[in-house]
Amino acid sequence: MYSCLRHGRYTEVGKERRRVQMALRAAACRCFGTSFTKRCGFKEGCKHARLLKPDTPTSLHQSGVRNIWLSFPRMYTSAHTTVDPDELKKFQAWSLRWWDEEGVYSVLHSLNDLRVPFIRDTLISKNNNHEPSSPLLGVKLLDVGCGGGLLSEPLGRLGAAVTGIDPLENNIRTAELHKSFEPDLDSLIQYKACLLEDMEDEATEMYDAVVASEVVEHVGDLESFIKCCYNVLKPGGSIFITTISKTPMSYALGIVVAEKILGIVPDGTHDWEKFVTPEDLERILESNGFVVETVNGMLYNPLSTLWSWIDSTSLNYALHAVKTVPQEDIFSTEQPPGEEQSTPKVDAHLGTTP
Repeated sequence: MYSCLRHGRYTEVGKERRRVQMALRAAACRCFGTSFTKRCGFKEGCKHARLLKPDTPTSLHQSGVRNIWLSFPRMYTSAHTTVDPDELKKFQAWSLRWWDEEGVYSVLHSLNDLRVPFIRDTLISKNNNHEPSSPLLGVKLLDVGCGGGLLSEPLGRLGAAVTGIDPLENNIRTAELHKSFEPDLDSLIQYKACLLEDMEDEATEMYDAVVASEVVEHVGDLESFIKCCYNVLKPGGSIFITTISKTPMSYALGIVVAEKILGIVPDGTHDWEKFVTPEDLERILESNGFVVETVNGMLYNPLSTLWSWIDSTSLNYALHAVKTVPQEDIFSTEQPPGEEQSTPKVDAHLGTTP
């Protein structure tokens, strides 16, 4: 089952999925033949088509190669934001490579084997009336920093109504494109190029769950980020976080070995100073209205390219926390002393009772 969640809709994807994967693997300035009619925009007179929208003249260098910095949306340069502009530069350069399972995001593809069941099983445990074929049916879920949709898609296949947001428009284009090859996902997943804080006003207490997988180690202001997550969650809603702990071991293995020696991820992907220990993350969550219920350690094996659960949280870990109901909301529903007999009680499901 895990392999099905990781790779798509069981075995129905086949050659079509492989064709999409190979197309998305191509570099941004490389032409490749497809059945699409949009011109690549990189070579004058090129007859090949490309998968993403044509480049505007202002986004192309004289050589014909995209000037990726000009494609940053202006809204993301705001002084008050949880997004770090330096982090945007890294991921902008890799925006077309999300669905290359052998590329820079291969570790995230493999991570689906742990994080999808972790999210699914936790949410199922809170709903005894779920449908086996669509266990997350009725769950409204926000995937923050969704990238190319690597996690949004399998969660959508489980029945969740997923909103995936990312500050990079090119990531959203890639996610939309990949989703288009599976029409059943169109009604379940929607993507938006926006910041988390842009969602607060329009989505206050809208979501049953928020997922921030491999995101918090890249944000500019972690506490503000957690507050935003709190605001968009319903009372009793869940937040799921996977990230890297800030320990000497994580520096040695996560930075030195993984990036500089083995090249499992590109050099410079992570900044050790932004890593956060489970204890510090739990403190931030609980000071902002959450109760942490689960913390599990994770380990990636570069030889087998597989993830596994472990007891230690000194490297990677997955965390689940629940938004608590504010005390003032609890008190506001209680009857004032001496008025219990005269004030009728209202039950949302059964109606008014004497």
